[in-house]
Amino acid sequence: MIEILKNLTARDVMKKDVLSIDETETVLDAVKLMDRHNVGAVVVMSAIKDAMGIFTERDLLRRVVAVGKVPQATRITEVMTPEFECAQASDDAYELLSIMVIQRFRHLPVMDGRKLVGIVSTRDLYTKLVKLS
Repeated sequence: MIEILKNLTARDVMKKDVLSIDETETVLDAVKLMDRHNVGAVVVMSAIKDAMGIFTERDLLRRVVAVGKVPQATRITEVMTPEFECAQASDDAYELLSIMVIQRFRHLPVMDGRKLVGIVSTRDLYTKLVKLS
């Protein structure tokens, strides 16, 4: 199974329709978007369309709900994870899985240079493994 992942790149396993949200939006806006598309993370984009953070279900639980913040009044930039790992589209899928397991990430944005081109979830990797084995 390791060989399967080593022969695939991030581009092979990523979802190309990565959801993003503008830095000026609220937590409620992000949660509604995530719910509508049934995803667990959105990438937060700056005004110049650079990825500046990621907001996940875990962020919602720990940084909003657990501390009693009001989703409609809380800016996404207050509770996003600003220092996040990204993969490059050419990285091998086994590297991605290793990073995700070791650092306990469930989502990893994928870049082509500085451009956001997709996102990989642990589910995407597991699904690919099952389909190819």
